[in-house]
Amino acid sequence: MDPQPPRTQPDPLAAVAAHRYVSLTTFRRSGEPVATPVWIARDGDELVVITIDGVGKTKRLAHTARVEVRECDMRGAVPDGAPTHEGTARVVRSPEEVAAVKRAIGEKYLLARLGDVFRPLTSRVVKDKPRAGIRITLT
Repeated sequence: MDPQPPRTQPDPLAAVAAHRYVSLTTFRRSGEPVATPVWIARDGDELVVITIDGVGKTKRLAHTARVEVRECDMRGAVPDGAPTHEGTARVVRSPEEVAAVKRAIGEKYLLARLGDVFRPLTSRVVKDKPRAGIRITLT
């Protein structure tokens, strides 16, 4: 018999980044998980998420860098059997780092690009909230 070629393990970064929505789980100080559906993109060896600064997920990441990501739908429902990927995350706030995260998200999501185009117009009516990026490294 011919030996089977070795199976290559799928790239977890590519597998996670391929999903339209991902459930990002951050953890409270008590260890209680809090899952949030987010858009996610790959930027080099990291996954990136754009968010408004000062929301719960950025506050929780200030206390623990531990995160979990798994496939979900836009409402956050995770399909049965969806694998959980563990990792660590850090919040970035410098204009250059946030711009890099926005660029990666914009390459994947048309609505993100459109939002950036119209932001100067809408910010005249509604005060624009500062953005932060989340960079995730899978472990």
